[in-house]
Amino acid sequence: MTDLPLNPQNPDASANNNAQELLRKLRQKQGNWVEWGTAIATLQKSGYNPQEIFEATGFEPIQQNQVVVGAQVYNSIEKAGASEATRSHYATRGSDVLYELRLLSQEERAAAAELTFIHKIDLDGAREVAKAIKDYSWLRNLPEGFSAHAGDAVAYQAWKLARQNSDLAERSRLIAKGLRFAHTDSARKQLEQLLVDFSVVPKRPAPLLPFYRLDSEEQLPRIVPVVGKFPLTPQDLQAVPLITAIEPFQMVKFAGEQAWVPVPGWQVLLNAEDPVVILANSDRLPNQAKNTKEEVLIVVDRAQRQWDASSYFVVDHDGELDIQWLETEPEISILGKVIVIVRPKRILDEEVTKEPWLIDE
Repeated sequence: MTDLPLNPQNPDASANNNAQELLRKLRQKQGNWVEWGTAIATLQKSGYNPQEIFEATGFEPIQQNQVVVGAQVYNSIEKAGASEATRSHYATRGSDVLYELRLLSQEERAAAAELTFIHKIDLDGAREVAKAIKDYSWLRNLPEGFSAHAGDAVAYQAWKLARQNSDLAERSRLIAKGLRFAHTDSARKQLEQLLVDFSVVPKRPAPLLPFYRLDSEEQLPRIVPVVGKFPLTPQDLQAVPLITAIEPFQMVKFAGEQAWVPVPGWQVLLNAEDPVVILANSDRLPNQAKNTKEEVLIVVDRAQRQWDASSYFVVDHDGELDIQWLETEPEISILGKVIVIVRPKRILDEEVTKEPWLIDE
């Protein structure tokens, strides 16, 4: 491992000296993992990419992401007033556990961190706790017998799943889990009631996400800039900027923050009043397998803000956009409805498609 070269985007000698010092501490594993995450974040903000940091320190990119995000979560639970015991525990271990709490608000992160510490929750358990607390936050009103405490949020999730399960062994496991986390006596009573009430409440299935797959060349239009209408001058022609399409959806950008992307004229899009596009990886979407990932294009109609149980919506979750299926009408405001999610066209050999004579043969 060697020192990184001076960052050409930041010629300040003192800044580069600071970067080399951070690299040295990372190589020697000085400090705790929270300090490592803060140091890596500082290096990335200074213009160094994860591969360069890996070659100089041995921290693989996936490790970098985990400790950077985990450190941000740790700092937020510290600001939210997590107990000394919880902070002391996570200062030396558990970056993977805190990483799973990243989508929660600052207060929710602190409450979840307390739960995972008290109950000695591992990585998979932390993911379940985070999901339970997040789903609980979408509810318009608190369920009967359950309080706003994070423990009751997890207990409610177990209670809800137990009521939907006809398998007695699995039902008993969920009830035991709920009783383990329940914070209030009333929540415990709700769970204990399931020990004598064996009725099953059918689970309401989540709707399918509105995926489309681009399948033909005709569905991949090319965007061409407009010079104007005659009469025109040579200067008008030269003023049009060069456009470079960005794969996989042929998105184009001009100077500034504006960008446009071509989307086929499907009826659902023609009917949209105020469509906008969000780009994301498919594993970021709800109810999608995390082991398969491709970039998708999400079309949201900002004019459709009326809740219904058969659609997915964009909502504001602690200052960040999030896509959720809301089983019941939420207390929070809806920012738009997801009307189409476009997968990129599968092209086995892109070079072949550029040579029609090869296809003819």
